[in-house]
Amino acid sequence: MKILGVKVDNYTYAKALERSKELLESGKKHYIVTPNPEIIVAAQKDKELQDILNRADLSIADGSGLVKLANLTERNIPERITGVDFVQGLAGIAEEFGYSVFFLGGQEGVAQAAAENLKKTLPKLKIAGAFPGKADEKFDDQTVSRIKSAKVDIIILAFGHGKQEKWIKRNLPKLNVNLAIGVGGALDYISGRKKRAPRWVQKAGMEWFYRLIMEPWRLKRQLALPHFVYLIVKEGFFQKKNPS
Repeated sequence: MKILGVKVDNYTYAKALERSKELLESGKKHYIVTPNPEIIVAAQKDKELQDILNRADLSIADGSGLVKLANLTERNIPERITGVDFVQGLAGIAEEFGYSVFFLGGQEGVAQAAAENLKKTLPKLKIAGAFPGKADEKFDDQTVSRIKSAKVDIIILAFGHGKQEKWIKRNLPKLNVNLAIGVGGALDYISGRKKRAPRWVQKAGMEWFYRLIMEPWRLKRQLALPHFVYLIVKEGFFQKKNPS
């Protein structure tokens, strides 16, 4: 289905992981995106980003606001799948079936710390490398060369929405990699640099509010949610009975 012109798969967490395993087993190149209201709003003015999102092999809903609004109509999304949870699940698949993972992005040391923390709970996980890299195109050759020097099956990258998806579009064709996924700030939490909201707050769909309290500078980004609601109402989303 599509929400404001952006494809979102109505998968559960378990179904999304099952699909990821199928993509890995295919032996071809695939990528996964994790749209939330902020990304969908950005895609309204960035047609390149919208096209990348819509061409993804899997598009999972990472945003409680997105899930709640969709579920007020026949566009039902069974659950929110956070980037943090999905990375942990994907790493579990990688460990079980012997796939190697490369962590890319974040501030200096974040990718390495995230890899090390996952290794603590998944001791057989094959870490192909960890590198902060840069989203800017002029640094692509350096990053691609580093990835090529390792045997990589999965790239988990965190350059922030828009930048990470465009990086995948530019560079996945150059790499012998089965699967790439952009996860925004998920590596900050997996690395321990940032603390996630308590579980009850997550279940209540209020993790965004917790993050806003902890990081008041996020207010400008959170304004994407009311804009998202405005666009939904303007499109007549709630009156539509047949999801596209």
